[in-house]
Amino acid sequence: MGQDQTKQQIEKGLQLYQSNQTEKALQVWIKVLEKSSDLVGRFRVLGCLVTAHSEMGRYKEMLKFAVVQIDTARELEDANFLLESYLNLARSNEKLCEFHKTISYCKTCLGLPGTRAGAQLGGQVSLSMGNAFLGLSLFQKALESFEKALRYAHNNDDTMLECRVCCSLGSFYAQVKDYEKALFFPCKAAELVNDYGKGWSLKYRAMSQYHMAVAYRLLGHLGSAMECCEESMKIALQHGDRPLQALCLLCFADIHRSRGDLETAFPRYDSAMSIMTEIGNRLGQVQVLLGVAKCWVARKALDKALDAIERAQDLAEEVGNKQGAAAGAACARRALPRVRGGERALLRPVRRVHRREEQPAAGPALLPHLPPPVPAEQRDTELPQLPPLVHEAWLCVTPSAVLGFGLASLLLLHRHPGDPCPPCLDDRLLLGQLPGTPRWHPSRPSCPLSPLRTLLFIGK
Repeated sequence: MGQDQTKQQIEKGLQLYQSNQTEKALQVWIKVLEKSSDLVGRFRVLGCLVTAHSEMGRYKEMLKFAVVQIDTARELEDANFLLESYLNLARSNEKLCEFHKTISYCKTCLGLPGTRAGAQLGGQVSLSMGNAFLGLSLFQKALESFEKALRYAHNNDDTMLECRVCCSLGSFYAQVKDYEKALFFPCKAAELVNDYGKGWSLKYRAMSQYHMAVAYRLLGHLGSAMECCEESMKIALQHGDRPLQALCLLCFADIHRSRGDLETAFPRYDSAMSIMTEIGNRLGQVQVLLGVAKCWVARKALDKALDAIERAQDLAEEVGNKQGAAAGAACARRALPRVRGGERALLRPVRRVHRREEQPAAGPALLPHLPPPVPAEQRDTELPQLPPLVHEAWLCVTPSAVLGFGLASLLLLHRHPGDPCPPCLDDRLLLGQLPGTPRWHPSRPSCPLSPLRTLLFIGK
């Protein structure tokens, strides 16, 4: 198959794909790959196959074609093709929740010598790296990557990229619990779709509507959340977008759980879990399991809740997602009754959760700024001490931020005898929660655990 015929067949496949005849399009592209001797044509058709399998949720096949594309780029000995193929490899690993590999391949892209494609694809590389950092709960690095991607989009008038970045920023702010911004950015993405997206794929509208639905639910606007999620699901079903279908099912389940309709929530969690397991979205499986655990807590079925939490914890550890680990620990605390007698056995599945969570979340860079041990003469003799803790809520704190706030000592926790663990995540001291200023969330009277005495020492 020659160069012209290869180009014609690629276009034919694109027309079939855009008319939702996905399987026919794939057959055309595979045939081109088997018969064409034109390296540039083969490279392009591999890119089409990578994109198609990504949207269908066939991430392992996506990775396979991305690897073949890199080999083709090396045969072409062109840095532009090599950059594009490494970006596809990074995206494939991002979809499979291999976030460390994603970051490594993105850095390879950024380290390639100056290329024509670098100016066009640099923003997409930064976006993929930001999504990977977000998957690892490295929030500061994620935000920096998203800001770089946004600058690329503005400098190159790339409204499609800007739309994608806004959706990722919506997810970012939802995770750091700034729900107003979690709604603002998907709304901005929806505006971009309305203003510039006449010739765009409907996936951009579906993506923005899904992120709006998540933010509306977190803000308690359940009716608006349901409307946005229904519109997103309609487009996902129309285009056979399995990953988005799974996310919408998860959102539907969360909305029903928020309404207290657990009978309706459970089957939607099951459907979401089935698709996410099929496509290999382990981070999505963590979110499903935590939602299921909250349902079992509401039903006071603590054994089932703790089982779901432990499975979520294992998956979060496997992926490297600190946010999922912290959320699992918080959910475990809410599930645990006050520990007495035979109930003490309920603590065993989550002891590992507490130990892991008490590791410094911000890494070695923060260690020099931790408070010194309290001298014995200054300790409260009425309360047994716990060691100073650095929690997942501190992931955004950098050494410069700590010094800027003038914190000589950070946090000391005390608890009453018999309390199984510190209070839930919502009651912690949150420092440097992006993008706001330090805030203190006092313990809620409704917390099932005993009141916590928190001492905060602030000095210049």
